[in-house]
Amino acid sequence: MTLRVGVLTGGGDCAGLNSAIKWVTKTALDPFLDVRRQTRMEVVGIRDGWRGLVEVEPDDPESVARWTLPLNELLVRTWDRYGGTNLGTSRVNPFSAKEDRSRQVLEHIGALGLDVLVAIGGEDTLSVAHRLDRLGVRVVGIPKTIDRDLSATDYTLGYDTALNVIAEEVDRLRTTAGSHSRTFVVETMGRHAGWLALEGGEAAGAYIILIPEWDFEIDRVVELLDRRRSAGVRYEIVVVSEGAKVRGGAEVYLSDKSDEFGHKVLGGIAQTLSREIEKRGGWETRYVVLSHLQRGGQPSAHDRLMGRRFGIAAVDLILKGAFGRMTALVRGEIDSVPLEAALERLYTVDVDRYYDTDRYNGRRCAILQ
Repeated sequence: MTLRVGVLTGGGDCAGLNSAIKWVTKTALDPFLDVRRQTRMEVVGIRDGWRGLVEVEPDDPESVARWTLPLNELLVRTWDRYGGTNLGTSRVNPFSAKEDRSRQVLEHIGALGLDVLVAIGGEDTLSVAHRLDRLGVRVVGIPKTIDRDLSATDYTLGYDTALNVIAEEVDRLRTTAGSHSRTFVVETMGRHAGWLALEGGEAAGAYIILIPEWDFEIDRVVELLDRRRSAGVRYEIVVVSEGAKVRGGAEVYLSDKSDEFGHKVLGGIAQTLSREIEKRGGWETRYVVLSHLQRGGQPSAHDRLMGRRFGIAAVDLILKGAFGRMTALVRGEIDSVPLEAALERLYTVDVDRYYDTDRYNGRRCAILQ
C-alpha cells in the first residue's frame, strides 16, 4: 500500500517551516522505518499554500510542475537550516466569501491522487484544513504562527526565532537610544495576542510593554517615562504590539483593505504613540516597526527541533489514521489535538497571571496566591 501525501505551508512565513517539511518528508520516506511498517509513502509539496491547490490544472503537466514539487530526502536534506518556506506561501482562502473555490480544491486533491494533506499554518490555514476535513479530506495539521495564538498547544513554529529577533533588535536600539538620550517605541507583531511584545520585551529589558489584551492610557505611559527620567536614566525602550489600543480608541491599520480571511493589515501604533510621547513629555522620541524582520532569518535551534518533532508526529498521525488532528506540544510532550480544539479560541495573554497593569510590563510575581 502506498500513500501519496501532499504538504503545504500557508499564511505568513516564519522560521521552522522548512524543518517541518523536511521531517515530514524524511520520516515518510525513511527506508529503515519501511522495514517495520506496511505502508509506503510518497510526498508532494504544494506550492504557495492553498493557492497551489486552487490554481493547479491536474491535466496539464506544465501546470502540475508549476504548482507541485515531488519531495525526496536528498532535496530536503538541508532545508531545516533556512528560514521562510521553500514551498512558498499565500493567504488564499478557498472558502472566501468573495469567491468559494473549495469545490476546485476538492477536485484537484482527487485528480492529483493525494491521499492525505499535511497543512502547516496558523489559525487561517488550519481553519481551511478543518473545513476540508469535514468534507472528507484526510488532513493533518502542524501549528505555525509567530503570534503563538493557537490554543491547545504550548508552542507554534516561528515563535522562538521571532523572540530572538526582537531581543537582538532592541539591544541594537539601546546603544543609540542611550547615546542620544531618546525614547524608542518598538512595534512588534501580534494582532490579538500580545505574547511577542510581552516576552520579547521582557527578554530585551523593555521599560514599558503594551499589549492588545489591556488597553493603555497615554498619560500613564508618559507618567512612567517621567518617573524613569527623574531617576537619572537617559533613555527608555517601549515595546508595543501592533494590536495594542489606547483606552477608548481603536486598532490602527495601514490600510482599509482586507485579505481573503477578512483581516486588515495592522500597523502604525508605534508612530502614533511616539508622537504623543514627544508632545506630552517633551523627550526626543523615535519609533521602529520590526514588522517582517520578525519572520525572517535562520531558525533558532528550538524552531529547528520543533519543526523536526512536529514533522515526525504528523507522519505518525497519518500511519495511525488519526486525521482531522493537529500535532501539539502539551505539557512538554509531543501530542495531538483535534483541529477543532486548536481553533475554538485564540490563546491570548492572561493579564491576571502575566501582566502588571500598573507598570505596563510583565508581572514580578512568579507564583500566584
